Amino acid sequence: MGFDIAIINAEFPWFFPAVTFLFGTMIGSFLNVVIYRVPTGKSIVHPGSHCGCGQPIAWYDNIPILSWFILRGKARCCGSAYSFRYAFIEALTGALFLGCWLTHPPAVAACGMILVSLLVAATFIDLDHMIIPDGITIWGTAAAVLIAAAVPALHGYSTEPVYMLGSIRSGFSAMIGALIGSGVILWIGLLAEAVLKKDAMGFGDVKFMGLIGAFLGWPGAVFTIFGGAMVGTVWFMIAMLIGKLTQNRSTAALRAETSEGEESELAMGAQVPFGPMLAIAATIYFLGGHRLTEPFLNEILAAR
Repeated sequence: MGFDIAIINAEFPWFFPAVTFLFGTMIGSFLNVVIYRVPTGKSIVHPGSHCGCGQPIAWYDNIPILSWFILRGKARCCGSAYSFRYAFIEALTGALFLGCWLTHPPAVAACGMILVSLLVAATFIDLDHMIIPDGITIWGTAAAVLIAAAVPALHGYSTEPVYMLGSIRSGFSAMIGALIGSGVILWIGLLAEAVLKKDAMGFGDVKFMGLIGAFLGWPGAVFTIFGGAMVGTVWFMIAMLIGKLTQNRSTAALRAETSEGEESELAMGAQVPFGPMLAIAATIYFLGGHRLTEPFLNEILAAR
């Protein structure tokens, strides 16, 4: 009896979603290592997981999500507290993997899992250090082009009668998406810099959009840029409101203090990383937003 996804899914509809979520939490545990080590130039392979005191973490204390609750957020070896963010990233990655599985065919879902893994790593590194490493953006873009060529369905070429033709077209779509995504946001950044007379966007965001465009194609890249701006606007308004309600002057993302101790206006481009907002918009597009934009794009293309 062969392995048939359709049969297993029909008999046990919970099986693949559960496995996908659990697998995602394990990847999330690895992403915690990436997020912590990559910006500092440390190896993500050696040494193995260890506590801040230097003691190795046993496998039974390294179970995604559960270990944090079992240990109540404290290391078994020395009792020092560690952040709930570790469990949150594991749960978030599991949920995103599950979303990919539920919204796409298996092959495309697998591509999406690679994408959201890169987005999660980039988001939290950007939040912590205001950078997005080249190892994620440049190498991620190159990998996305190869993945698109290997899985033509990623860019909608699964119905091509000849696999090689669909592979070439899909890989080409990935390259066009990378060029348009990085090019559009580069020009937006240059125009904003000219208007504001200061740096308005890091070049890491430009390379990050190349990665996103390679996975999502040029429609997804355009959606992500403007969707990210909308996400940023909403976040900015909420942050301003919370700042006014709490009067917390120590929140750097809300207020920047002058040397005289007086509050200045919120520095929009200087204090807030744009990468997480792009990541949110890209995730929305992949998990269903594309269904909202495709009818409009088809009308535009049909009218030409």
